[in-house]
Amino acid sequence: MSVGADRRARLRIAGATDWAALWRNLVLARARCLDDGSAVDPRSSRCIDPWESRARDYDERVARRWTKPDSTRQFVLAQIAEGATLLDIGAGTGAWAAMMAPHAARVTAVERSPAMIRVLEENLAARGITNVSVVEGSWPEVTVERHDFSLCAHAMYWSPDLPAFVGRMIACTRRMCFLALRAPSPQGIMAEAALHLWGHPIDSPNLTIATNVLRQMGLSPHVLMERGGMREPRQSASLEDALQRMKRHFGLCDTTEHDEYFGALLRRRLGYEGGRYVWPPDDGSALIYWTVE
Repeated sequence: MSVGADRRARLRIAGATDWAALWRNLVLARARCLDDGSAVDPRSSRCIDPWESRARDYDERVARRWTKPDSTRQFVLAQIAEGATLLDIGAGTGAWAAMMAPHAARVTAVERSPAMIRVLEENLAARGITNVSVVEGSWPEVTVERHDFSLCAHAMYWSPDLPAFVGRMIACTRRMCFLALRAPSPQGIMAEAALHLWGHPIDSPNLTIATNVLRQMGLSPHVLMERGGMREPRQSASLEDALQRMKRHFGLCDTTEHDEYFGALLRRRLGYEGGRYVWPPDDGSALIYWTVE
């Protein structure tokens, strides 16, 4: 069986989908190509910090994005009772923790990347924030006490066992849990590539899979779509750079089997502006939330 046929067999969606297995397979597939820090191989014992040279760039990108209104941030902030405690899982460089700190009695920021933590602590010090405790470690293995609210914003994509990830969140939460995830367009370029590869348009761990995982866990999650449309489109310096980005996205760095298809897809769907190739905007965001019983 070819590499492509084998992956299609393992990832195809059937009538009674095991959504947790689909999430796991997609995480492990992408972990073959360590690219942006969200796909560190959970099977590896090596001490790798893929954010070592990129934490500050990431912090700057978040700062630019947060200059625009965000209905997800507004909604979460409105739910947090004055004086409550908040657990921020995968805190990154601390944007969420810093935003919530003035409204909370205490915030615990869990982050596994030392490079991210260095920038996070600098940001907190620059703002004079003193009620945020930083815990270095990976979720769900790290030990923390229970908090009133728990939040994970786009930091769950590296974790292959989503039920364990969510179950630990629930165990550490008294009132409400929040998950912010990608909500890609089913007509997007990555969805079209996934349809070719696997027979379904789900290209990565995202909102669709997570919502179904939670339902299969017996939860009743609410979904709030981010208002304001898609995020800024990605750009690539060349078609070769775009091809490598797509291959990393699908964990196909070790094969050229689909290069011809990917190349034709990119030439057909990418724009060209200012000397760079522009990806169609197809990556939105959504919030899943539920009350802890």
